Amino acid sequence: MVFATYVASFIGILGILVFVHELGHFLAARRVGIRVLTFSLGFGPKLLKYKRGDTEYCICVLPLGGYVKMAGEATDEPRTGAPDEFLSKTKWQRFQVLIMGPVMNLLLAVFVLAGVLTQGSETALYLDEPPVVGVVTPGSPAEKAGILPGDRIVSVGGKPTETWDELEMRVGTKPDRELTIQYVRMGAERTAQLRSDSVGQYNFGDIGVQPDIYPLVQEVVPGDPADKAGLKVGDELRAADGRRLVSASDLIEALSSKAGVAVDLTILREGAERHIRLTPVLREGRGKIGIRPSIPTKLVKLGPVEAFTESVQTCWAGSGMIFEMVGGLFTGENSVKQLQGPIRIAQMSGEAAQSGWLYWFRFMAMLSLNLGLLNLLPVPILDGGHILIMGIEGIARRDFSMQVKERMLMAGFVLLMMLMVTVFYNDLAGIGAVERLMQWRRP
Repeated sequence: MVFATYVASFIGILGILVFVHELGHFLAARRVGIRVLTFSLGFGPKLLKYKRGDTEYCICVLPLGGYVKMAGEATDEPRTGAPDEFLSKTKWQRFQVLIMGPVMNLLLAVFVLAGVLTQGSETALYLDEPPVVGVVTPGSPAEKAGILPGDRIVSVGGKPTETWDELEMRVGTKPDRELTIQYVRMGAERTAQLRSDSVGQYNFGDIGVQPDIYPLVQEVVPGDPADKAGLKVGDELRAADGRRLVSASDLIEALSSKAGVAVDLTILREGAERHIRLTPVLREGRGKIGIRPSIPTKLVKLGPVEAFTESVQTCWAGSGMIFEMVGGLFTGENSVKQLQGPIRIAQMSGEAAQSGWLYWFRFMAMLSLNLGLLNLLPVPILDGGHILIMGIEGIARRDFSMQVKERMLMAGFVLLMMLMVTVFYNDLAGIGAVERLMQWRRP
């Protein structure tokens, strides 16, 4: 059932993103009078096909992309010079056709995220707060560098961190990297040099600092150990056997190996600290007590205009981080281990679907933003690469020969294949459960 959910959610998201992207190319081509031969979702042998007019619409076996084939577009096909061929159009008209695929993905990201915000989106309360350190993990890079609870981190690698969200993004995209951390302690600014850790299946960067928060009990399963011991919804979970708790994953980790062993939970209820002793039971290979914990969250529910404005701002900020991440891959600041392939994306989409449709749509918006922007990169074979070639031709005031274009596209193809090998390697090297990302699972 879980595997089916992952596959269905992945195919659903990818199908929508590919359809919207190719629809942009298709509509722009038709608008400027280019004859479209094929509109395909997927690659390889055709499962379903339907022809209307000059265009064959089809669904193919491999759902990892799609394409719109236009008359006179391919370099290996003879051109007749007909006015409805791609290369017979002006550079401005061809630019419109090329740019509309990525533009449609960017618009989809904005409108889907705006829709999520109008329905109400739960976000962690601490993410919008200043990154004041609440807990330093023993043995972590932060502890070794001398960072203490109460320190306020102001920048990572010279880039400001106004919120915990920005701090986690700055550090998370740099696993196993030397970092310069600037922080303020008692009004004085200090600097720490450290090397981040790489944690989890997705190789997130981590320096071992956490906010000053505690998980809350969101649900208690009747008849389970937590219910019998008297835990209630709203209880603040402070420690397990004296170990400080910050997130739901901390509690999961603390209980996993304790099946059949009594555990002392420290909780806060109505302003008073209490101790509750209970014994986890073995389920799914680990100790569980029958609760659903969650860190404090806030409900963001906006009107249509506010939601659209917030969505545009979020996508704009996300775009900056994506380009920064891509640039960091070339400079070595970021690790190629973080590049995600279809297997990991399928897993993440499945996890999002399991936690609710709003999370699934939010993930779709994020993926659509990534797809739109990455397609604009100036790499031959991508839309951005074709635009770059056309731009160079415009500056040179002459078109390259078909042989030169074929070499450029082949170079882009080789680069893309190298990238695909990398992401598939990352996927296969990291198969497994990611407890840190699965906050909705019950311990």
